[in-house]
Amino acid sequence: MIQLSNVSKHYDNLTALRDINFSVEKGEMLFITGPSGSGKTTLLKLIYLAERPDEGTINVGDWELNTIKESNIPLLRRNIGFIFQDFRLLNNKNVFENVALALRIRGVDEKGLKVRVFDALKEVNLRHKSDSYPLALSGGEQQRVVIARATVSDPTIILADEPTGNVDPDTAAGIIRMFKDINAKGTTILIATHNRDLFMGSGRRVLKLDMGNLVGEAAG
Repeated sequence: MIQLSNVSKHYDNLTALRDINFSVEKGEMLFITGPSGSGKTTLLKLIYLAERPDEGTINVGDWELNTIKESNIPLLRRNIGFIFQDFRLLNNKNVFENVALALRIRGVDEKGLKVRVFDALKEVNLRHKSDSYPLALSGGEQQRVVIARATVSDPTIILADEPTGNVDPDTAAGIIRMFKDINAKGTTILIATHNRDLFMGSGRRVLKLDMGNLVGEAAG
């Protein structure tokens, strides 16, 4: 599903990632861990094509990202849900509209859009908050809206960047349970986190980054 071969990324005099090699199987749930500045976010951005590698190759499904045409990048991203650390919700739109935005951009008809948005909100237990605005929600509720927004289009891959960084431990545990439920339906999930509690005892693969280097792999 995802393959990185000898991937490096540089910013001026800083090497964010150095000679990274790993693969992710279809339907796998994988954790990427390491301290702040280790390259976790950069790695996810490369897979999402928010950034381009300076060396190496990346394949996502049938796409070779080094040679993909600019016109095909939106097609690639339709298959990827990205969960940002800082939520990036639109505060002037209610929960329903935040989740619906990606479907509106794709021209989904209103009837189908409503069904899919309400189904996504039901999955994260926020159907009753559809008319609320982000600033009226708790941090955990905002993160669940972000998860609904990422999953409403039924992506084959979800990339999550520190998805529990702004919530309490109990809420974090609930969010990980949601990811496991989503993964059980066949979605491939990569979670970048510095929080060991999220993957300890999970039995999932954990890749360890340090200063841009892939320094180890273990089972959570």
